[in-house]
Amino acid sequence: MPKTDKKTNPMGDARESELKDFNRFAEQVNARKQEHFLELFAKNRESFQIKKEKTIAKNLERIFAATLKISNEKGFHAMSMRDLSRETNLSTGALYNYFSGKEDLLTMMQAQRRAITRHFLVTAIDAGKTPVEKLRAAVTTHLYLSEIMQPWFYFSYMEAKNLYPQERQAAIQSEQNTEKMFTSILEDGVRQGIFECEDCLMTASMIKAMLQDWYLKRSKYSNRKVSVIQYSRFLIAFLEKNLLAGR
Repeated sequence: MPKTDKKTNPMGDARESELKDFNRFAEQVNARKQEHFLELFAKNRESFQIKKEKTIAKNLERIFAATLKISNEKGFHAMSMRDLSRETNLSTGALYNYFSGKEDLLTMMQAQRRAITRHFLVTAIDAGKTPVEKLRAAVTTHLYLSEIMQPWFYFSYMEAKNLYPQERQAAIQSEQNTEKMFTSILEDGVRQGIFECEDCLMTASMIKAMLQDWYLKRSKYSNRKVSVIQYSRFLIAFLEKNLLAGR
């Protein structure tokens, strides 16, 4: 494998196997997005004016990406349908073939992203045989997801207080569910004598904050030439050093 200049390599000193794992995971996430679009279409056929599945999946992804781009620049509530039309190169009329209004668009987008996040987190955690394996999988999966879907993670955090009441509550519940996943892993490790943790809920909250730091302050790590793989590796080592019993 040819040597890569670290100044231009977004993955820094990542090993070849780590790069393959990340790229494979990114492909799985993108495939899951497409599956979710098709599932959405199957459940709501009468709501869509467009009947071609491939067209719907392609345009919904374009609409979601444009919504995040505009929202992260000027705010979701400040985004107009005209803004979205310009960014997607779809007419305003064409946009309304996919959703009834901004609130409907937000609900669809948030539901898809939350479902994808939960799917991959639960799958990764369930695959772990020990609390240590589950913790490593949960940290790595969350960080990789937030790297691949960074605009959405950033949007959900920054816009939480400005969302419609129902969506605001769903966003809060989603964050609490993630904390519960980590709390459960930690408590299981304590019961088995693997982890030493005085307050598992507080520790889970701190882990969540360290995960959020990655997608909220990407420029800080980019300037330091720290990749998501390096950050994941460091965070796992840091947690194990402080949690593993008898160390």
